[in-house]
Amino acid sequence: MGAASVEVASRLRAALASVLLGRPDAVELTVAAVLAGGHVLVEDVPGVGKTLLGKALGAAIGGSFGRIQGTADLLPTDVTGVSVYEERSGSWVFRAGPVFHHVVLVDELNRATPRAQSALLEAMAEGQVSVDGAARPLLQPFLVLATQNPGGPGTFPLVEGQLDRFAVSVSLGLPPRDAERALLSGDGGIAALEHLHGVTSPVGLAEAQRDAACVHVAAPVLDYLLDVIEAIRSVHGGLRPSPRASQALLAVTRSLACLDARGFATPEDVQRAAPAVLAHRVSAGGAGFEPARADIARLLRTVPVPVG
Repeated sequence: MGAASVEVASRLRAALASVLLGRPDAVELTVAAVLAGGHVLVEDVPGVGKTLLGKALGAAIGGSFGRIQGTADLLPTDVTGVSVYEERSGSWVFRAGPVFHHVVLVDELNRATPRAQSALLEAMAEGQVSVDGAARPLLQPFLVLATQNPGGPGTFPLVEGQLDRFAVSVSLGLPPRDAERALLSGDGGIAALEHLHGVTSPVGLAEAQRDAACVHVAAPVLDYLLDVIEAIRSVHGGLRPSPRASQALLAVTRSLACLDARGFATPEDVQRAAPAVLAHRVSAGGAGFEPARADIARLLRTVPVPVG
């Protein structure tokens, strides 16, 4: 592993932590997902900084930034773009939607209808969108950070296929008292966001992602990762983590090693990554992910850890 991923991870973590005060675990998992080339789903009550985290990530990466507001009347073309006829040229011209950016913040995704949500499926899985029969590649690297409020009237639970496209899900929770006091005193938050400039670039991030993918995972650690996946599949029945989940768990595990400036992954990295990577994949309906995280944490204690 080279120095690129370690340096980028460190800078991104510091940048996000300067804005989102008192939530180091959520910041670390978000950075790990970005370094793994994955997407992030943030679930929590309104007002705790979900949108702020997305804005801070866009500013820190230094690439182009797009925002989509989830509403009941959102259309798929509001996400992907649409072809319009121009009389002057006598031709159809494609006008790109907000998904054509490096970082796309989808605010309150579960307030959009399933039809509108589905417009993100191809983009998140394949890095392209198909409009009018043509496949249009997205900018690279491409990252979606989506937020959702707890389920209730006016919300549409994300389907299993949509959830499976997020590398991690995180909950921010309320900040500790000292962090909230600092926020009230003018530190962090929107004030810090205004002074946050790109700590890396899309090119630098892409290099760091390639670097992180080279972190060594020894055979016993890989077998332990698969033991964790199989244990969860045996417990959760119909909602079973897919092979995409296994790949995401491996990628985030490697990224967490980078955050610790190590060129090798450990079982502890798997344990840190597993609840965030797997909880949203085994949660039924709109019940929220926190109970699943707690179940996975308990289950991890029953899986033998390799020694040596």
